[in-house]
Amino acid sequence: MHAWLCENPTGVDALRWQELPTPTPGAGEVLIEIAAASLNFPDLLIVQNQYQFKPTPPFVPGSEYAGWVRAVGPGVTHLQPGQAVACLTGTGGFATHTAAPADRCIPLPPAFDLTDAAAFIMTYATAYHALIDRAALQPGETVLVLGAAGGVGTASIQVAKHAGARVIAAASSADKCALSQRIGADATLDYSVHTAAGSFRDELKRLTDGRGPDVIVDPVGGDLAEPAFRSIAWRGRYLVIGFAGGPIPRLPLNLPLLKGASLVGVFWGEFARREPQANAAMLQTLAQWYLQGHIKPVIDRVLPMTELPQAYALMAERQVRGKVVLRNDH
Repeated sequence: MHAWLCENPTGVDALRWQELPTPTPGAGEVLIEIAAASLNFPDLLIVQNQYQFKPTPPFVPGSEYAGWVRAVGPGVTHLQPGQAVACLTGTGGFATHTAAPADRCIPLPPAFDLTDAAAFIMTYATAYHALIDRAALQPGETVLVLGAAGGVGTASIQVAKHAGARVIAAASSADKCALSQRIGADATLDYSVHTAAGSFRDELKRLTDGRGPDVIVDPVGGDLAEPAFRSIAWRGRYLVIGFAGGPIPRLPLNLPLLKGASLVGVFWGEFARREPQANAAMLQTLAQWYLQGHIKPVIDRVLPMTELPQAYALMAERQVRGKVVLRNDH
């Protein structure tokens, strides 16, 4: 097998494409032949030693991937060799093969495209857990999605629309706003035009007839968090998902008080660990939505697995719309 090995997490430049022994699955594990893996923001942080999960080097990055089971270890009964699966294991995906915990692999229906499957679990599970579970989104409510053209953003637009919400997509360029509308957003807010906090709030007020959004999806953080929260509707829910924009915001705590609003943490990975049955049911629902055509990952581009550094560069430069997927040529 071959894999991108991180022996020293000092950045993308430290990764090397190396030949390694193909692993034998241990107890509770399966050997996966990887068809495709997607790039997520934590994959960038983890090779810079900036993510909360810090694997011991050397490790193979790549949290999310899809492929075929080629061998099963002792104690594995729900997966069989030849079965197509999607996996989210934190590491191991940027390779041709990996040994993965069987309980982190989801059997795929035959009609589930493996490129889509590799770009599915993290963003859609996050969006669903955020909007449906944590925010209890109701039909007819208005959702503001920040960073709307990213992986979580595009998934959130689709999940919110299928739940019957009105969606305002906020993004940093006209073409990102156009993409958001193509996948279902009802209105857009280009914050490269509305750069000042006051202008951003005025436009949001106009787009919501003065009410403000009921739910705000924020995988970005940074400077937009405070003006967005100041615009939230009465009893609004502000979903804190991540900080792709850089600095972690410091919100004044009088804001939730004045709006009767909730500041809601969204940590899907911990939810999956603590509430595995609820998570499994959620993933089954999402798979059905995919097969029914309600949701579909937005794939910016598909690159060969050997071109992982280029994919990282695109993410670092914020050029990615949706997800980048890496494919193996088997």
